[in-house]
Parts: sequence; C-alpha cells; structure tokens
Amino acid sequence: MTDSIMSKAATMEIPINSNGDTGTLPEDDSLEQAAKLQWSLDEKVGSSRGTRDLQQVMVSGPNLNETSIVSGGYGGTAEGIISTSSIKGSNMHHSSSNSSMAADEATRGVAVEKMETMKKWGLNTYKCTKQMISERFGRGSRTVDLELEAQIEVLRDTKKKYENVLRLARALTNHFYNMVQTQHALGDTFADLSQKSPELRDEFGYNAETQKLLCKNGETLLGAVNFFVSSINTLVNKTMEDTLMTIKMYENARLEFDAYRSDLEELSLGPRDAVAMARIDAAQEQYQVQKDKYERLRSDVIIKLKFLEENKVKVMHKQLLLFHNAISAYFAGNQEQLEQTLKQFNIKLKPPGADKPSWLEEQ
Repeated sequence: MTDSIMSKAATMEIPINSNGDTGTLPEDDSLEQAAKLQWSLDEKVGSSRGTRDLQQVMVSGPNLNETSIVSGGYGGTAEGIISTSSIKGSNMHHSSSNSSMAADEATRGVAVEKMETMKKWGLNTYKCTKQMISERFGRGSRTVDLELEAQIEVLRDTKKKYENVLRLARALTNHFYNMVQTQHALGDTFADLSQKSPELRDEFGYNAETQKLLCKNGETLLGAVNFFVSSINTLVNKTMEDTLMTIKMYENARLEFDAYRSDLEELSLGPRDAVAMARIDAAQEQYQVQKDKYERLRSDVIIKLKFLEENKVKVMHKQLLLFHNAISAYFAGNQEQLEQTLKQFNIKLKPPGADKPSWLEEQ
C-alpha cells in the first residue's frame, strides 16, 4: 500500500508555464496526505520492531559472551556491531602469532649461526687448499722447523720398525702356542700308551713326563712372551699413536698458519685505502690467532716427543731383558730360572682353562 501511494505521488503532474518555469503550485492535498501516511507507517513499523527486540532481550537475557558494542541508535544497522567473542579470538590469535614469531626468530638465528660457521669453514678450507697446492708446485713458501721435522721422521720410522717387531712376536706366540698344544697332546698319548703297552711302559712313561715338563715350561714362556707382546702393542698403538695424532694437528696448524700468512702478505702488497686497511686488520687478527695455535701445538709436540723417547727407552729396556731371560731359560731347560724371571717382572700366569667361560656363563 505504501509503495502504491509513493508511486502515485511520484507520478503526479507538475504544471509548467509558457516560459518553461515551474509555476507556483497550489497545495496538493493528496501529496500531503501521502507524506503523512508514509511517516505514520514508518513510525509504527519502527515502534513495533523495537517492541519485539525489547521483548526478545527481556525473555532471553543478555549473553555476556556475545555482548555487542553498538554504534548508533538501538535497532540500527549491524555495520557498527563488534562482538566481544571476536575480540577474544583476535587476542588469542595475536598471542599465538607472537609465539610463532619468536619461534621463527630463534630458528632463523640458529640458521644464521650455521651459515656463518659454514662460511668460515669454507673460507678456511679454500685458503688451506690454495696454500697446499702452492707448496706442492713450489710457488708458495712454508714454515720449516728442521730439527722438529727430523725428530718426527725418526718417530715415524721407529713406529714402522716396532710394528714389524710386534707382528713377528705375535707370529712367534701363535707358533709356540701350537707347539705347546701339540706337546700336551703328545704327552697324553704317551701316557695312554704306557698303560696299554706293558712291554714299552717305561719308554712311553718317561717320554710322557718329558713332554709334560716341556709343556709346562712352554706355558710359562708363553706367559712371558704374551707380556712382551702386550707391552709392545701399548707402546706402538697407544703411546706412539697419541704422539702422532698431536703431530697431525700440528701439521694442520702449520698449514693454516702459512695460508693466513700468505693472505696477509698479499693484502699488504695491495692498495691502502679504507676498505683495504679494514681487510688488512681482519687478516692480521686471523694471522695472530693461527700463529698462537701453531706455536702452542709445536710446543705440545716437542714435549710429547721428549716424554715418548724416555718412556720408550724405559719400556723396551725392561721388555727386552724379560724376553732374553725367558727364552734363554726355556731352551736351557732351566725351569727355576724361567719361573724366577716371571716373578722378577711380576708376571702371573693364568691357570689352565681360565680363558674358558664357566658353565653359568654358557647358560
């Protein structure tokens, strides 16, 4: 009904005079009535809508979780409504975003640190490789300590010779162990035949006793030789190897020192502007760090070589004396001297079958 009235009012004729201007219009009762009717309808619709909203609020009551902040009058448009639940959600989202940003920054910091480490490692490797190639082709200079390098070469040659002694001593131990086992079996066989052959009882009997005595002396000699092998193995594969590891670190430090020294010399021959001077200062710091490392490891190598030589003389003096006395007493058939030799060097023999696991361990 309202739409029809409005359309009627909108299509009313407006008289125009002969000059084309709108003349003075008399008051149109129908137009005024239509406007009044439209205003009264709008007021009724607004009042009825406000009454329904008020009744709904009074019945259901306000929900604190969905309390709204309204801009404008009551019953206005929803464009200015902000829900408190959306505010809480935005706060939670903001806190979670802060924590994720902190985690991202920590991860980024670790990644940057790793990249810096890889960069330094790559630069150091490049300089050392360049220095090594230059030395190999005779274009670069290297720091040389003739006395120390001579001692290192002597140590490496000595280690090779001692490794050969260790290999031969182990071979002797294995062969002698097999011989002792054969003598033991032969003695048991002679003893069994002496019981089963009455006519050769005496002959089999004293041969069995001889083999058993040789077997006992052989086990005593094996104890001395095993002690000799164990001591040589410790000297070669632990003491000498530890010194050689320090020497390897010293040689790497020498290469790094020469690489940074060459780099500093090249920069010193270049221009002396602000950028070049900054690079020279940084190279000077790195050179000093490498120099301190090189001198420290050089001192460690000198000390270890000195102590190694003293330890080697002491150990080999004792072990060579043991080996000589034990071998001489065994082949001379002097059982008392052989046993005395083991007591002199505090060597305790394991009882027969000590290496075998007990029946509880086998279960």
